[in-house]
Amino acid sequence: MSRSAVLSDAQWELIEPLMPSSDGKRGNRFRDHRRIVEGVVYRFRTGIAWRDLPERFGPWQTVWKRHRRFCGDGTWDRIHTALLA
Repeated sequence: MSRSAVLSDAQWELIEPLMPSSDGKRGNRFRDHRRIVEGVVYRFRTGIAWRDLPERFGPWQTVWKRHRRFCGDGTWDRIHTALLA
């Protein structure tokens, strides 16, 4: 894993199955959960404001909204549990 990587491939393999599905929901299907999770992890590791999130993670608003959803539906707790196990 390079120094600039946020999650290793092994870590992502642990948490990818925990990501919520967009099946049966209206609107565009969201595909890049890894980029969102890495953006959230990067933000917490560095302590930066959401607005200062580097562009490589996508629009900061999207990362922030997904983080809120993941916290609300329990996804973020499951991610923590999987990574800390």
